[in-house]
Amino acid sequence: MQASETKLQDIIEGTKQYVVPMFQRSYSWQKNDWQLLWDDILELYESEQPYPHFMGSMVTMPSNDSLPQGVTKYVLIDGQQRLTTIFILVAVLRDQAKKSNQLKLGNELNNKFLVNEYDEGWDYYKLLPTQQDRQYFYEIIKGDFVNNKKNHLMHECYLFLEKKIRQFPELDLRKFKNIIGDFLVLVSISLGKDDNPYLVFESLNAKGQPLTQADLIRNYFFMQINQDDQDKIYQKYWLPMEQLLGDNLTEFMRHYLTKNGILVKKNEVYFKLKERVNKGDTLEYLKDIYEHSQYYANLLNPGRETNKNIRKYLTRIKCLDVATVYSFLLNCYYDWQHNKLTETTFLDVLKTIENYLLRRFACNIQTQGLNRIFASLYAQITKEIDLESATFLERLKKALQNQNYPKDSQFKNQLTIVQLYGTNRTDKGRLILESLEKFFGHKEQVSFDNLSIEHIMPQTINDEWKNHLGDDYEITHELLLHTLGNLTLTGYNSELKNSVFSVKKQELNKSHLELNKYFQNVDIWTRETMEKRGKILAEMALEIWPYFGDESLKVSTKTKVRSAIPKSLKMFKQEYPVKTWRDILVKTLDEIADYDSDKFNQILQQFPRFLTTNNQDFRQTRQLKNGIYVNVNLSSKDIYAFCQKAIEIAELSREDWEVETLS
Repeated sequence: MQASETKLQDIIEGTKQYVVPMFQRSYSWQKNDWQLLWDDILELYESEQPYPHFMGSMVTMPSNDSLPQGVTKYVLIDGQQRLTTIFILVAVLRDQAKKSNQLKLGNELNNKFLVNEYDEGWDYYKLLPTQQDRQYFYEIIKGDFVNNKKNHLMHECYLFLEKKIRQFPELDLRKFKNIIGDFLVLVSISLGKDDNPYLVFESLNAKGQPLTQADLIRNYFFMQINQDDQDKIYQKYWLPMEQLLGDNLTEFMRHYLTKNGILVKKNEVYFKLKERVNKGDTLEYLKDIYEHSQYYANLLNPGRETNKNIRKYLTRIKCLDVATVYSFLLNCYYDWQHNKLTETTFLDVLKTIENYLLRRFACNIQTQGLNRIFASLYAQITKEIDLESATFLERLKKALQNQNYPKDSQFKNQLTIVQLYGTNRTDKGRLILESLEKFFGHKEQVSFDNLSIEHIMPQTINDEWKNHLGDDYEITHELLLHTLGNLTLTGYNSELKNSVFSVKKQELNKSHLELNKYFQNVDIWTRETMEKRGKILAEMALEIWPYFGDESLKVSTKTKVRSAIPKSLKMFKQEYPVKTWRDILVKTLDEIADYDSDKFNQILQQFPRFLTTNNQDFRQTRQLKNGIYVNVNLSSKDIYAFCQKAIEIAELSREDWEVETLS
């Protein structure tokens, strides 16, 4: 048995064939697997200095079928899912190259990476899948696959990757091909002819837990430490760290490495740390890791922090659920503990991070790019300066201001329509409502421990509520249910349930919360009154999370989209001409359906007043490309609000959806 680190290009280039044995399962990778692979490759593509990306292991052994003058064949014992997906991705690149008239590149991808150009029959193909997969795989390799077919997971994989590439019209296909060939790395394990491939396969796929990156790091560390000292050092540093962080240990290591300014991916942790330990004293490095593990544990569990003020803001940041900030906060924690930052400055740093994250959440700016921002942020703001309090904070704010930090008008408008309840949004919604309650400055602050979020207009509406809301009750319910104006905090959630507004008002009048005193002078609860309360609370939010950037940039100068005539829609970096808001609606939904059919189906289920399978359900409809009908008898305001909801559910960023209007 021989093992070596091998570039993917060396594995698939040349006259050879990998044969998937019959005891292997058929192709089984699905969307989550394809997405992870795509994200890893795209990250390498966008990196100024790409680092080899470890994809895992690949186990092969020479096939008895290999002939001296024929194709060299290898039995692919482990790694077929990864390798098959790579071949499908290369086929997509080949087809895109040919469509864009890059014929030389297309032929190169085909003849070097996909097929054995001068061989015939089965030997023509570089991969021979199991019999149940073979037909579908070869349709893709031969270019016979029709893009509207979804007969097999391999077909779905092709369509998924094709969509991803189409979303980047400026993608340099040759550079992308070079990234795949030169920077994707596998540990290639080659068995001898006397090794039993069945036993190897069984052991690789046994139910035992695979080694984690943290396991590899532990083993490497203690190989560098004198054997006589190993037990003492293990008991003092490593074991407490393992017990403290548990399954989070590998992720802590990644954030620890990233805090130095270079983004580290999950499967690179071991290699990166090994590289750094080789340059310094192993024991001192381990001590530093141990110290930072204590800070990391406090980020995960703020209740550990003994300082009441710091604990409060760590808890608030945890509610925002954006772990990518931890690499930056590890540095700040260390500086506070070593008196390089005052407590006041550290608190201001935490408040600034909260402000930045919460405004972005309200404006539906996705978190994908934050890992890059926060990996280099500390190095950027401390470069060539002493850690003077004001200078550190000022530089932090200036750096974040230029990284998609929403202006006041955008934050205020979006906060009134963003969903603040459900899935991963409830904690953020609760944070906002609790902050609004505290902002009133009541001297006798209530405890929030036994309070829950209450929907004034309930999640399930009865006939009384339908009459109360009016003719457009369905639209009102679907668009405003989980928005700020319709939410409050109460300890009477079980008593209120689906009660009519007059009953809810009586109960809310008993509340000691300032938030609920608002309802004393409200007699009806309709769309207008919900929107009015939402705007009032959004104005308060501007004071709780004030704009911390250049005051001259505080207010956006963009036209109010909802009241303007649309000119074009930009989605996924492609621009489409439009004339009306109905065009915007149809194009937005078509693109979401094309991007992710599962997310589109969620939208279909959640918004029956906007989408239907029956053309007779609405007065005016347009049919989408997937056959679903959309209600177009809507105001521009409703279309805009619905598009925002659709983007939220599809987990797209506001950067992926932009409307240009006529001035």
